[in-house]
Formats: sequence, C-alpha cells, structure tokens
Amino acid sequence: MDTFINSIEKFFRQKSVLSNLIAINIVVFLVLKIIGVFCTLFHSSPDYFYSLLELPSDIERLFFRIWTLLTYMFVHFDFWHILFNLLWLYWFGKIFLLFFSSRQMGGIYVLGGLVGGILFVLSYNFFPLFISISHSSFLIGASASVMAIVFAAAFYKKDFEIGLLFLGNIKIIYVALISLIIDLLSVTSLNAGGHIAHIGGAITGILFAECIKNGTDITSWINKLIDLFVNLFKKKPDQMRVKYKRFESDYEYNAKKNTSNEEIDRILDKIKKSGYGSLSAEEKKKLFDAGNK
Repeated sequence: MDTFINSIEKFFRQKSVLSNLIAINIVVFLVLKIIGVFCTLFHSSPDYFYSLLELPSDIERLFFRIWTLLTYMFVHFDFWHILFNLLWLYWFGKIFLLFFSSRQMGGIYVLGGLVGGILFVLSYNFFPLFISISHSSFLIGASASVMAIVFAAAFYKKDFEIGLLFLGNIKIIYVALISLIIDLLSVTSLNAGGHIAHIGGAITGILFAECIKNGTDITSWINKLIDLFVNLFKKKPDQMRVKYKRFESDYEYNAKKNTSNEEIDRILDKIKKSGYGSLSAEEKKKLFDAGNK
C-alpha cells in the first residue's frame, strides 16, 4: 500500500503535462462536489455554478458563455465518469509520450476537446433528432480530449501493441477502431452528445498523426496561445524574450542523428589515414563535441 501511495506521489511531483492534466480534472471534480454539498445543506441548487462550466448546445447561450468550450473538458460530476476518463488518459498518455512531446500532449488534449465540443454543438443544431432538446442539453467530460490522444498514438504507430486482460497483446489501432465503432453506433443513445464529442476527438487525433508524418504539427498554434495565456500570469524580468521551441519529429531527429554519425565516421577514417594533425579546427571541434555527448 505504501509503495502504491509513493508511486502516486512521485507521479504528481513530476509536474509533467500528463500529471497536471490529471490533477486539474481531479481538483475541479472535488471543488464541484464540495459546492454541491454546501448547496444541499442550504436547500439550494448547484445547477447555476455547474452551468458556468458546462458546454451548452444552445448557440445563444454559448455565445454568452464562450469559455465553456474550454472548461467543459475538465468537468465531471460522476465518480465512474472521471475514473474511466483519467485511467484512459494515464494509460494512453504514457503511450503518446513514447512518440511525442509533453507540449504536444497538452495541445492535442485542448484541440481534441475543442473539436469534440464544436461537433456536439453543430450536431445538436443540425439533426432533427436533437434540435428539440438543444436548448436544454449540455456537454461535460474529458472524453473527447482523451480520444484525441488515443487516436493520435494509434494512427501514428499502428503496429504498437498493448496488453489487455484476458485478451493478451493487441494492436492499439484495433482498440481505437473498436471504440470508434461503438461511438458511431451510439449517436442516437441517451448519451448521444458524449459519443458525438468522442468522434470529434478521434478525428482530431487521426488528423494530428497524419499531419505529423508529413512534418506539420497542428497543435503548434494551440500551444502558442497556451504560452501567451500562461505568460500573462508570470512575473517576467524586463525585456525577457519568450522563445518557442519547435520539437523535432522522429524522422527529423533520426535524419540529423544519422548525418552526425556519418560525419564522425568520416573524421575517424581521416585520422587513421593521415593522423590527428590533419584535422581542421572545425573537425576537431565536432569530434570533441561528439565525445562529450
């Protein structure tokens, strides 16, 4: 038990993007639960406080609460809802980070949530089945964001396998596709809004993976906006310059590494043939730098 608790403490002490996303969801869940308890004690309803964070499908209401496009993806009211969402976020977030950066994870979480939320609003104002209830429907939960992370990893490394209880090893792409099929077949269920948002998140993840393969990161603009927002609350020294670092893709990293290795091999061959003294100053520097890596 102590080992389990220590592992949890160690995970949150890392203050990584993954641990921060999980922590934010947990804190928001607990705060909303506490608000609910106090409202009940005073014979009051917490619905007003909740409505400030839920994403409404009613366009007029959304216009006056546009921030809910962001806040809804951190809101859960039910314990099992948040438990399963955060377990998926943790498991597939770990896999995502094998191929991408923490910065990209934060971007795809937000972007997947935005696309899922927008698809929910559009669907509830377009399909006749939902129009009659669009004025009273709301969306909450991190599911769309989590689905974006799942599908980004699955479509980037389709052959990657995970171990499932009773099923053994199975390719992650099959897990993603099965979940998508379930969502497609459930768009007329009682939780239609949630399944529609899942589809939006899945589309975002697929688009991210395919664009990354072509050298384009569709989360870069989201991350710049996040940086801009975060910097508003940071105390910065005068004339501090904020620089955005572009993270390399696997292809770019491997290409650079191979080029560097070929250059070092060439320099070593030159030493064998003509001795160390035949090296230029630049070649000596490259050899020195390689030895210190």
